[in-house]
Amino acid sequence: MDQLLQQLINGLAWGAIYALIALGYTMVYGVLRLINFAHGDVYMVGAMMAYYLAHWLGFAVAPSTIGFVIVLTSSMLICGALGALIELVAYRPLRNRPRMSMLITAIGVSMLLEFGGQRVFGPDPKFFPQLIESRSLFKAGAVVLTNIDLLVICVSLFLMVVLRFIVLRTKIGLAVRAVSFSFETSSLMGINVNTVISVTFVIGSALAAAAGAMVGLRNPKIEPLMGVLPGVKAFVAAVLGGIGNFPGAVVGGLVMGVTETLVAAYFSSTYRDAVAFVILIVVLLVRPAGLFGKVTVEKV
Repeated sequence: MDQLLQQLINGLAWGAIYALIALGYTMVYGVLRLINFAHGDVYMVGAMMAYYLAHWLGFAVAPSTIGFVIVLTSSMLICGALGALIELVAYRPLRNRPRMSMLITAIGVSMLLEFGGQRVFGPDPKFFPQLIESRSLFKAGAVVLTNIDLLVICVSLFLMVVLRFIVLRTKIGLAVRAVSFSFETSSLMGINVNTVISVTFVIGSALAAAAGAMVGLRNPKIEPLMGVLPGVKAFVAAVLGGIGNFPGAVVGGLVMGVTETLVAAYFSSTYRDAVAFVILIVVLLVRPAGLFGKVTVEKV
């Protein structure tokens, strides 16, 4: 029982990370009907930016909560700008082209970030600074809850609540929902579709950056290819929950994190990364629309 509880804590922390990344996939797909394969690499850039910002601002040698907040916020702003740039340069010119063109471009942007990251940041792994000193908050037998795990879960939950507020309670959120329904109708109603799509990329990329910065706290080793597998797993989480559905992305991320952690603990760590692909196959066979998705009929 102690091991089960400990693995559930670990799984919830990882699941919160996957949920943040999956929300970015869901937002972009909901608006553009595009799988942004570069999203996992934006997560990597977020971790790298947090690493360099921590050193440049001096927080690497003086850990503090304020330092973590500054580094986290700054990396989110930088990656938000990167997301807007990717949309402007790579996706906007192809918006009226066949959808396959944008999909291929997304793969190209992903490879550019991966191998460009190796060129800019170096291929060698880097060890993320201890911005917050790790300590146990609760210990009962073999069950240990650290402040890092609690921080990851609470910050992720806070960002999800903020996102839900933006989408449901603000004018830009209303515009995002309108554009996701119809480009043409939204434009006729006076909504600037280009601005709304850019905001969607900014928010999704900022969430991915937050996930990258918090992963650096839990798993200090970061490198330019660190976004490949988490990106795929977060995409599977979005599909599992019903891509385009915000609550579904959160639930899918948590299920993914808990499932792979339990598999690694009770079976073998070699199966950890295979879980995502098994879940994807099962979902596509049993419920292609996902847990919260709705099957839609397209008229030809």
